[in-house]
Amino acid sequence: MRGMFGMGSRSAPKQNQSRMNAMLPPIFVCMLAISLLNGCSTVASNGPLARAIIQASDNKGRAATVEYDYVFDVIEVDAIIAEQVSQYRPMTLKRAFGVGNGTISPRIGVGDRLEITIFEAGPDGLFSTQEAKSTTISVVVQPNGNASIPYIGSFQFAGNTLEAARRAIAEKLSDRAVEPDVVINLSGNESRTVTVNGSVGNPSIVELGVSPKRILDVVAMAGGPTSEPFETFVTLTRGGRTGTTLLQNLVAVPKENIHAHPGDTLFLSRDPQTFSVLGSTGASAKIPFEAESVNLVEAIALASGADVAAADPKGLFVFRFEDLSVLRSVLGTGRVDELLAKGIQPNRNDLYPVVYRVDINEPANYLVGQTFKLRNKDLVYLARHPSTDFERFLRLIAQPVGIARGLQDL
Repeated sequence: MRGMFGMGSRSAPKQNQSRMNAMLPPIFVCMLAISLLNGCSTVASNGPLARAIIQASDNKGRAATVEYDYVFDVIEVDAIIAEQVSQYRPMTLKRAFGVGNGTISPRIGVGDRLEITIFEAGPDGLFSTQEAKSTTISVVVQPNGNASIPYIGSFQFAGNTLEAARRAIAEKLSDRAVEPDVVINLSGNESRTVTVNGSVGNPSIVELGVSPKRILDVVAMAGGPTSEPFETFVTLTRGGRTGTTLLQNLVAVPKENIHAHPGDTLFLSRDPQTFSVLGSTGASAKIPFEAESVNLVEAIALASGADVAAADPKGLFVFRFEDLSVLRSVLGTGRVDELLAKGIQPNRNDLYPVVYRVDINEPANYLVGQTFKLRNKDLVYLARHPSTDFERFLRLIAQPVGIARGLQDL
């Protein structure tokens, strides 16, 4: 009995080992086949590969049977394109309202306060004495557009320019006063005002006066913005139309700083500009600009740089909704018309989807990245290198093999 148990105890491990050795290859092959079939769904990822983004765009390499929610193009960024894109400034207010003519003489309106000074050549006239050659009369234009003047009566001011009213009053007094002359000054211009509210130092109703004023002038008269121009938006409402632009654009593009009109409403709001960074970077985050501009290189630096063990240097992308004029500039009219025919659609701000790609394997493109300026709500995505998926796959299939070997040892 002891010999039998002893023999059994020595021979059983060898038999079990040979059985495990015979079973392990089929198990490994089976698991490998299953992993190959399901690799795309079982290997974790932080976003699409660079080739997937390119294939999803409206390029010739895209599969014709696949439908995408967005028709877009991938634009390879070089120094020329980076400069063209970064020089763009939206002309929202100019496009919506036009520049307007600020040289037109303002008209007197209801509620205006006027200082009318009447001079006479003689010392004993209707408006002159031994001590003074003139008399100043203060009037307010009434709802009917008139105001009373001594020896003239009710006079129609509304609709007249200051000069036209001056000449008319002098003419009416010519047969009553001694060589009369008239000067009219506007002391209050309640008929020509702009309402300014929101993030300004002194929300108020601003009188335009007799000289033309632009949007920045009116904002300054209301105390100026309370936040930085690069994070302050100006909304102009005029005659049922509304336009919104960044205050910084009014500074950078003089044509966008249009003339204010009577009855305009301005509302300033603080909305910090941000961009988002995803993919193989040190940090995935929504990042505020905190400066007038942020370029692409700075954006990656703010996200703690690239993950050198995982990032694909050929896969740095900027997802953006772009103005149609910019697309025509960088793609050409023919290509844009082709995209329009294929169904590229604007968002609610009339901007079109596009993806910019920068290959940071090229040393010169680090200079290009410093020229390429980000915009509000841009998404910067750094794709992972394809080899990282293979490494994850090997680790994935190594786990069951390790378990099998552990069972074998047991």
